[in-house]
Amino acid sequence: MQAVILVGGEGTRLRPLTSNQPKPVITLVDRPFLVYMLEWLRGHGVDDVILSCGFEPTKVREALGDGSRLGIKLQYVVEPEPRGTAGALRYAADELGGLDETFLMLNGDVLTDVDVTAQLRQHAETGASATLGLVPVDDPSAYGLVLCDPTSAVSGFLEKPAPSQLRGIDRYYISAGIYVLEPSVLDMIPSGQEVSIERTIWPALVGNGLHGSQADGAYWMDIGTPERYLQGTFDILEGNVRTAVAERMGAGYTALADGVRVDGRVVPPAVVGAGSSIGAGAHIGSLVVLGEGVTVGEGARVERSVVLDGVRVGRGAVLQDCIVAAGVEIADGAVVRGGAVLGEGVRVGAGNILSAGIKVFPGTDLPAGAIKF
Repeated sequence: MQAVILVGGEGTRLRPLTSNQPKPVITLVDRPFLVYMLEWLRGHGVDDVILSCGFEPTKVREALGDGSRLGIKLQYVVEPEPRGTAGALRYAADELGGLDETFLMLNGDVLTDVDVTAQLRQHAETGASATLGLVPVDDPSAYGLVLCDPTSAVSGFLEKPAPSQLRGIDRYYISAGIYVLEPSVLDMIPSGQEVSIERTIWPALVGNGLHGSQADGAYWMDIGTPERYLQGTFDILEGNVRTAVAERMGAGYTALADGVRVDGRVVPPAVVGAGSSIGAGAHIGSLVVLGEGVTVGEGARVERSVVLDGVRVGRGAVLQDCIVAAGVEIADGAVVRGGAVLGEGVRVGAGNILSAGIKVFPGTDLPAGAIKF
């Protein structure tokens, strides 16, 4: 089966993590973010994936290759200019000579374990033209709700509804960005134009073959902000979402790669990459990812944080609830906490206290004591 994944966005909300890397290939625990989606799709019978790229397509191709190591075929299509979600789909189909059978279309920003096989089965049973994967939310105020009748046919949409619009709705479902489509949907999309599938195509299909597949109990998260990136990391480490990482960690919820030296303490769940070293008296965990070649100095403390490849954490430094990109240097005694995000190659001098969600962009050099809050 074929799938088209839209990965054209710049990931601006995730900067500075995405300042130098496109969002689909930023590291999430121990692999490029998009690999989770590719592994999940492969488990549901997808063997041919088309990536519709926009921002930094060369870096995406370099990171993912032809898909052979993942057991799938990867093809790349680069939009000449942004064409919206439907326009991007139509452009990809035109470039590849069409999509002749039932296929999947997906938003590449999502971490999920939705049962796509069940969605495909429902699509076939109802004879739908398009079936939207739906997930429940507790608070619908920030989303567009999808309303279905008892036969699963979509009856309408509510965009960021007010409380008065919710009367009589027992459970709130939103689109998961997972669509099963028939080739006939492509005929509804004009070539060479910017078209939104959500705002143009779905409303036109209401009452004409648009269905919803409710995925109760599945995990779903849009990894679009640093806060969600951290939460997604924690959910992977704790096994709240089904991934290959959980299999790697095993019952002990810890994965230490080859060549790791631990003179301190590692508290699960935690993942530590190859060639990393943890100094005497240092405390790592719980809910920590250390990438490859990370050095943690004596007496340092790292909790609920992601620390990517080649980072050097000084003696007595404290990292809590933060994201540290590759190649960062954190001096002795510095503190990084409270949702702080450090971009690649940042240098943090002694005496700095970085917190309150501060974002430090790649290559910045903070002298000793420059910031304290």
